[in-house]
Amino acid sequence: MASVFKMTSPFPENANNVIRPIQNSDWEAIEQLAQRASNNDCQSCSVALIPQLKQVRRWHWLLKFLSWFPNPSQYSFCVYVVQACQQIHGLIKVAPFNCTRSTWRVEQVLVDANVPQQENLSTSQDLGSGLLRYCFETIWEARTWILEANIHHKTALALYRQNGFQPLAQMTYWAIAPQLLEPLSTREPDLPNLLPVSNADAQLLYQLDTWATPPLVRQVFDRHLQDFKTGFLNGLVEHFQQWFHHTEIVSGYVFEPQRKAAIGYFRLKLCNDGTQPHEADLTVHPAYTWLYPELLSQMARIVQSFPAQSLHLASADYQPEREEYLEKLGAERIEHTLLMSRSVWHKLREAKPLEGLQLSEVLQGLQRPRTPIPSRFSWWHSLTKLPQTSTTDGANSVSIPPGVLPQEVKSPSESPETWN
Repeated sequence: MASVFKMTSPFPENANNVIRPIQNSDWEAIEQLAQRASNNDCQSCSVALIPQLKQVRRWHWLLKFLSWFPNPSQYSFCVYVVQACQQIHGLIKVAPFNCTRSTWRVEQVLVDANVPQQENLSTSQDLGSGLLRYCFETIWEARTWILEANIHHKTALALYRQNGFQPLAQMTYWAIAPQLLEPLSTREPDLPNLLPVSNADAQLLYQLDTWATPPLVRQVFDRHLQDFKTGFLNGLVEHFQQWFHHTEIVSGYVFEPQRKAAIGYFRLKLCNDGTQPHEADLTVHPAYTWLYPELLSQMARIVQSFPAQSLHLASADYQPEREEYLEKLGAERIEHTLLMSRSVWHKLREAKPLEGLQLSEVLQGLQRPRTPIPSRFSWWHSLTKLPQTSTTDGANSVSIPPGVLPQEVKSPSESPETWN
């Protein structure tokens, strides 16, 4: 896999623990691990991983082949497992967050809470830390790591804090019931400049994201113009995923003609068969918060053409207007998470250790590259160039050769007017 190098285990004190990429023989053990972790309240988020594992298992050979060369699906399934005593005791799933892959996201960390407490095995906390440190040390492209953890998962939060993650923002996930979406759809939204999204609008969406995101969060996300464009291959992969999962994507943005800027954006992921809730991604300029009712009405009108399901969307603690409007609307809070981040600086090892250098080697490096060659030295010619001392009227004066003075200036001996 690109940008991943082989290293030793992050905990060398225990040779029985081995961290490696996922293999075909690990699927049954991983599904059992996810099933056991789903029964634990501290890792209930693993429930969503079980159906994903069943789908990816069919196409694992294809994803393994795509991970060998650059393509849109190269990092679609980066999973590493920790093996101890020929058994799988944990896994970690990571993925790039932006196109430049300078920021990576920890999507899932699963550790068996019932790991045997023996002398030759590490605890579950040590196994989780080892998985995180393995990703930090092997994925050299990543300068920043982010993740989301439920505020009620105390064990997971303690694991992330122990490994250097700091809180970045608090996220709240909302669910708008179909009964609330129906009256919103009857209202005509006041959006005269609502336009569809294309690659030509990437600059406008990039500026909108810059205005709507605090500086610290924007620095961590490190999004660029390319993150708001969809390439040809990415478009093919996205259409295939929509066909496979029976979903449809609808997006649009609000254009301000006077400022020539985008002031609002929404993206809907709609479920055609009604088996999953609809998902919405909403971005509004902080100076145009009156767009929240208008954009929600527009999304409600679009949702009415699909099977009745609730609409899920997120809000951050730096968006108080959005949370206030959703509370007033009657939306239900379904989850509170903590967005955390940490930076990673990779140390480059010296080719030659400094401790082994001797003083003779240091002095040898300061010597000249070649032996100096002696040249002829004329002592008589150098003496003629020295200043000559003469006595005139009892005063000492220094005679300067005429060739040294500029042509416009005359020597004192040649201008007797200066002595009168």
